[in-house]
Amino acid sequence: MKKAAPVIVWFRQDLRLNDNPALVAAAKTKGPILFVYILDESQQCWEMGKASCWWLHASLEQLAISITKYYHAQLILLKGNPQELLEDLIKTSAAQAVYWNRCYEPGVIARDTAIKQFLKQRNIEVFTFNSALLHEPWEYQNRSKQPFKIFTPFWKTLQTMPLRQPLAIPKNIRSFKKLTSLSLEQLSLLSNYPWYEKLQNYWQAGENSASHQLKLFLKSGIKGYQILRNRPDLYNTSRLSPHLHFGEISPVKIWSTCQQTLEKDPSLNQDISCFLSELAWREFSYHLLYYQPTLPDKPYRAAFNKFTWEKNEQALKSWQQGLTGYPIVDAAMRELWETGWMHNRSRMIVASFLTKHLLQPWQLGEAWFWDTLVDADLANNAASWQWVAGSGTDAAPYFRIFNPELQAHKFDPQGEYIKKWVPELKLLPINYIHAPWKAPSAVLEKADITLGKTYPKPIIEHNFARKRALEAYRKTQG
Repeated sequence: MKKAAPVIVWFRQDLRLNDNPALVAAAKTKGPILFVYILDESQQCWEMGKASCWWLHASLEQLAISITKYYHAQLILLKGNPQELLEDLIKTSAAQAVYWNRCYEPGVIARDTAIKQFLKQRNIEVFTFNSALLHEPWEYQNRSKQPFKIFTPFWKTLQTMPLRQPLAIPKNIRSFKKLTSLSLEQLSLLSNYPWYEKLQNYWQAGENSASHQLKLFLKSGIKGYQILRNRPDLYNTSRLSPHLHFGEISPVKIWSTCQQTLEKDPSLNQDISCFLSELAWREFSYHLLYYQPTLPDKPYRAAFNKFTWEKNEQALKSWQQGLTGYPIVDAAMRELWETGWMHNRSRMIVASFLTKHLLQPWQLGEAWFWDTLVDADLANNAASWQWVAGSGTDAAPYFRIFNPELQAHKFDPQGEYIKKWVPELKLLPINYIHAPWKAPSAVLEKADITLGKTYPKPIIEHNFARKRALEAYRKTQG
């Protein structure tokens, strides 16, 4: 009997063995498999942020361990132009097919389309699959057979669509003989990230950690999620976002596990439904990006092309460093710098503050998040920033301008979040910790605070900022 030819499985944003459609399909060929990851240095699109580079380094390390454990094989690490490197691998191994799971960023779609055409012209089969989303972006259509522009009908439609079951890790895979590979260090993912070491105190990358985090969340975080998810001082969020972005766990696996949990405890219906709707927001963001490839760079709503931003480097820097004088904003920005992550409610607060209080372009905030978030995701990042700024589809009205003091009172009522990340305010009484500029001098002195020295005065006054933003918005409507 003729032996099956070798095949290549090209890992990208699917750094897992569980529920990996490309891997499962490749295993069915019975041919020896080359497990490959290529750090792409060719594509002309958004370069990976520094925090993402740290996560990728750690995730690849875990994936290599898993491949060795399950298949006694190596993860081949390469860096450069994927088309050229795949061509070299095919010549070296005599592989007859390449399997990969699709990505949906505009630059990656263009790259993959070109590679697929290139390989087929050389009689190499190419098989691609969906592993990153519940459904393909083009599978969602409204009643007019058009893409959705509003989340609510999108969410209702998603709930009616049948979902496949998660796939098990394939067994009895034949691995290819050892080939030349770069070491993980040679990918140089950590070379330009001076503060990455502290991220290890907060995160553990990899498929096993993703699975553990989901179980932990469904055991101790899901109850009360519908309400408590808005509290940055509590731990009622899943923290699965970086695992999802790098494909260490699939949305199909998350959805299926949530449904199993709901079957065991129907009282969690509202909480689990709310959590799944957040997963659907991620799906919706990819839907928007697929049909609006300029989403990361240009306003979705054309009227915002006329919006007058007031670029101010010092204001931007104060926001980035958590030195705005608004404790809830500063706490969030310092949480980001320390941990590479920020609570979703905090993200909305700081985005509103940057775009509406400081009138800085949303693209500047988007770029900062892209560089500092371990879960930086082009679709989510772009759609969310435009939603808050008011320029996106299904956008929050521009005149909805968060009052940082009121947001802090509502979602950090005891000031625990502020005390954790802005420790210079920890001695303030609870009735002043959300707005230290309102505290009498005697109270400030007792708390060892000198406004303007040990903690900044507000960078801008709220009522003034609100009026200025509304006036700028009014001009775009004329």
